[in-house]
Amino acid sequence: MSIKDLLEADALVDVGSWAAAAPYLAAATPVILALWTWWAVRRARLVRAALADRVTVEVVPTSTFDPSEGEVGRWARQLGRVHHSAGGVPARGSAARLRYSAKDGKMRCFLEGPATAAAVLAMPGFAEVEVRAHRAQKDIQPVRFPAPREGAK
Repeated sequence: MSIKDLLEADALVDVGSWAAAAPYLAAATPVILALWTWWAVRRARLVRAALADRVTVEVVPTSTFDPSEGEVGRWARQLGRVHHSAGGVPARGSAARLRYSAKDGKMRCFLEGPATAAAVLAMPGFAEVEVRAHRAQKDIQPVRFPAPREGAK
């Protein structure tokens, strides 16, 4: 038996195994295609619903606002939690967005994200920044601590 005979025998075995598997592949292809289509439509609906229901908060810094590197890192980690609190929505629909606008010479900063992440968006990230919710939500309010009185212990 020569090498040529061995190569021809292997080729016949490969063609034979493909021929035997062809009916199964033909039956599985429409099922896989249907599952992929269902998954793509489901993701598109989740993204569309998340983009239709978003929360916007305004971030207002004080005139002496000067964050340290540690504060910026903490705020970045806080914004990173927005995606995780969106509950399975793909990244395109659960992203946090910073939007800036200038009106009458005043620059304003808005933070926008999915409604399921409203609590994370309303959390103040810096000591000298106030977060104002634009959407009326009675159940989610930013936490404010009263200033201690002079002389009170």
